[in-house]
Amino acid sequence: MSWFQSLFSNDIAIDLGTATTLIYIKGRGIVSREPSVVAVQVDARGLRRVLAVGKDAKEMIGRTPIGIEAIRPMRDGVIADFEITEAMLRYFINRAHSKRTLVRPRVIICVPCGITDVEKRAVRESAESTSAREVYLIEEPMAAAIGAGLPITEPSGNMIVDIGGGTTEIAVISLAGIVHSQSLKVGGDRMDQAIVDHLRRKYNLLIGERTAEQIKIRIGNAWPQANAGSMEVKGRDVAAGVPRTVVVGADEVREALSDPLTEIVRGVRNALERTPPELSADIVDKGVVLAGGGALLQGIEQLLREETGLPVLIADDPVSAVVKGAGMALDDDNLLRHVTVR
Repeated sequence: MSWFQSLFSNDIAIDLGTATTLIYIKGRGIVSREPSVVAVQVDARGLRRVLAVGKDAKEMIGRTPIGIEAIRPMRDGVIADFEITEAMLRYFINRAHSKRTLVRPRVIICVPCGITDVEKRAVRESAESTSAREVYLIEEPMAAAIGAGLPITEPSGNMIVDIGGGTTEIAVISLAGIVHSQSLKVGGDRMDQAIVDHLRRKYNLLIGERTAEQIKIRIGNAWPQANAGSMEVKGRDVAAGVPRTVVVGADEVREALSDPLTEIVRGVRNALERTPPELSADIVDKGVVLAGGGALLQGIEQLLREETGLPVLIADDPVSAVVKGAGMALDDDNLLRHVTVR
């Protein structure tokens, strides 16, 4: 019956990220890539009504009037607001899934390694509320390794570092299992906050998280870059309370990012220390693979290369590696059985 249903079902893989949610449909590939943001209106009784989801909602961050707020329901890779996450998932799935099929879809959701049973249950129940036929959970580093093309089923060591919006997932994988994993509460959001704190401390300038993200994307770097440049930043003077513009250089952005980057380097080193010697030898040959949006930060591979002495590679499409890996598991039931979180 399961095989028969699969013929008529558009099975779905979801990378439910802190910053971005990606949807993959079996046979169609990635069909949606939206910010994990929901805009809600709160009435006098405290009841919340969803106004916008995804890109439209993200445009409202920091710009909403009284009674409307833009919420990011995922924090540090897990659900912080169950009700809003459920509404966001339903919106994304309903928009991506074909209404013509009568069979409910199987759904794979990628979760951080090391989340608690309560958090797993919350993710599973959110997906089940969208009328999923079956719900599977896959740990993000495992899905990222599959999506990056690593030979995870072979008896050799593969190291993946997935730098997302809320967490950095570090794992050593062999024989389709995770030998060692570590989840750090540091990612793109912490980098944005570090830039906000730096500008307030140095220039007495207050900026929002969207501006900080733009600075990180345009001139953010982890290693000195030739012709890195600078950028005009507009914000509010904390003392005078009036708008002001300052010019920020790439070097000082690198200085601002030093603390979160140091935590990531420390986590990678710790994982290498805990890796069995035989697998360590494989990692020396193959190197470390970076995935996630944080892998796009200029010079981050060079920083890790200098700090660990190992080859460091970036996945072909680091942002989509996790959801692609989950989608590949949808196509291979044998692989899905091996990598699913029990």
